[in-house]
Amino acid sequence: MIKSDSASTTGHAQTTSTYVNPHVKFPRRPLVAVRNWRVSPWLMPVAYFIGRYIVLPSFFGHIKVTGQENIPRSGPVILAPTHRSRWDSLVLPYAAGRHLTGRDMQFMVTIDECQGLQGWFVLRMGGFPVNTQRPAIATLRHVVKLMQRGEMLVIYPEGDIYRDGQVHLLKPGIARLALNAESKYPGLGIQVIPVSIQYSEPYPNWGADVNIRIDKPIQARDYMNGNLKLEAKKLTADLTHKLKQLSQESGVRRNIEPEDSSPASSPSPCYISTTSRVQLLIPSN
Repeated sequence: MIKSDSASTTGHAQTTSTYVNPHVKFPRRPLVAVRNWRVSPWLMPVAYFIGRYIVLPSFFGHIKVTGQENIPRSGPVILAPTHRSRWDSLVLPYAAGRHLTGRDMQFMVTIDECQGLQGWFVLRMGGFPVNTQRPAIATLRHVVKLMQRGEMLVIYPEGDIYRDGQVHLLKPGIARLALNAESKYPGLGIQVIPVSIQYSEPYPNWGADVNIRIDKPIQARDYMNGNLKLEAKKLTADLTHKLKQLSQESGVRRNIEPEDSSPASSPSPCYISTTSRVQLLIPSN
């Protein structure tokens, strides 16, 4: 592979070449254009209306939401919910979506979710791709731009779906993203919102109940007093504590099947949730 750069010196083009070992295999990059990382102005309102007023009320028995007053109406926000079902990515907009804040949520998704027809829908429903093994600079810059625009970003800190009702070890992604952005742009005012989602059944069936509890924001600026790596650990620890409190206070009666603490799906290195079923409106449990 040869990379050529042209530079004008004494009126002539000068070409410099950099040799790259041809035996080294590089990971394939997803064919996802940055310009497509925007919510569709026509698809999102339609899908939101169907999900909020038809699908969710028809499927679930009772949906209880508390703490909506803790959702900022403006400014950069990162929602940090527990992850209990594929339904989470539909329940969240129901609890804190455009009807409440006037803005749509943005979801980080794995690059595999952004391919083909599925990817076409995901990218227009607020999803944007990230390679969790080797995150691209373009993706990280996109997150910072979202924060600068005062958007609402969703990252599931547990990474995988857990159906035992317990809060599991959080990945450090949220804290690192928030503090790095706040450090680069002082005064940005990023707020991290702990959200507990609990279902009355480990695998939500028709008529199951849902309880969503939203806690007060964690201010990223309160963790800018020292080494960012250490401060990120503190933020993650505080987020863990708040999520555990919310889960204990949920009050949802659960019929929990005996199971170990392993994820409900095959382990993934991803610290974020996929939204592969958002466009389908009727996700599998």
